[in-house]
Amino acid sequence: MFEKFSFKTGKTDEPSLASHKVNKIPVHVAIIMDGNGRWAKRRGLPRIAGHREAMKTIKRVTKEADRLGIKVLTLYAFSTENWKRPKPEVDFLMKLPQQFLNSYLNELIEQNVQVRTMGDLSRLPSHTLQAVEHAVARTQKNTGLILNFALNYGSHLEIVRAMKAIIQEVGDNRLDAEAVTEEVVARHLMSPALPDPDLLIRTGGEVRLSNFMLWQLAYTELYFSDEYWPDFNEQSLQKAVSIFASRQRRYGGLMEGSEEN
Repeated sequence: MFEKFSFKTGKTDEPSLASHKVNKIPVHVAIIMDGNGRWAKRRGLPRIAGHREAMKTIKRVTKEADRLGIKVLTLYAFSTENWKRPKPEVDFLMKLPQQFLNSYLNELIEQNVQVRTMGDLSRLPSHTLQAVEHAVARTQKNTGLILNFALNYGSHLEIVRAMKAIIQEVGDNRLDAEAVTEEVVARHLMSPALPDPDLLIRTGGEVRLSNFMLWQLAYTELYFSDEYWPDFNEQSLQKAVSIFASRQRRYGGLMEGSEEN
């Protein structure tokens, strides 16, 4: 049902990015950045070492996404379920956005990148929230790649909140129940100003969505990599985009002249 790819040296059957037209570049790529802890464990390092290395991957993948012509890059940075992890690890994870933005914000500004966020930011520590809000404010007029961080984000929470808001509007007679459409629901989600992802990448070898953008991913192309996130690099992203470009997106219909079911 889903395709899973490994990246072993010497493999030559992946489509070449150069073999596909520029208009096959996905507009919006979403990434579940998985495998940091296992990357560190394999090297005999503490889990936090994997999370620290992950920041370098975010930097190089963001630059490569911009170079390829991707317009929106959404990164699943911290889920609503991640609070269940040991407190020292959670505390460290909450420091990473501040460290990343303090280190790379000037470079993001030079690259004309606009930083955005989605999720319930009210639970974030003040130092994390301040760093994120500062980055959003400093880059809000930038017109290049949108770098969207999903922080304290969970799709179930997102959908429940959207339903509550719609019910309230109906109850207040600001919205007719019969007028509730897919477009209305989408407007009440946490990413109303962004197009739905064209391509979802999950690293780390797991094949699941983990409560990430479930509504928005309805017709997204899925790509699963065995690489741990700290090992994911520019060539890894190029391969994922090449696979995307080689696929035919039908959206439930048929391609012109096709007799397939």
